[in-house]
Amino acid sequence: MICRTRRRGRLGFTLELTAGPDTVTAAVSDPNPAHPRERNPDLGGGSGGFGWHMIRRLTHHLTITPGPGYGKTIHAQLPR
Repeated sequence: MICRTRRRGRLGFTLELTAGPDTVTAAVSDPNPAHPRERNPDLGGGSGGFGWHMIRRLTHHLTITPGPGYGKTIHAQLPR
């Protein structure tokens, strides 16, 4: 069984979740063509820095593809 949901954010990003028998895939598209970069997490100011570290540790498979349009899509596959 595959279940899909899609949500478009106010800042121009799209999140699509796909659930299969053994994995969940999250696809995040945004208008920025730059690849994500690791940075030191901000432990006090709340400006982030945790997401890319988490995604890289939790995923079984991770790809970044150009598009749609000018931006990129990050596909992260996680075990169920």
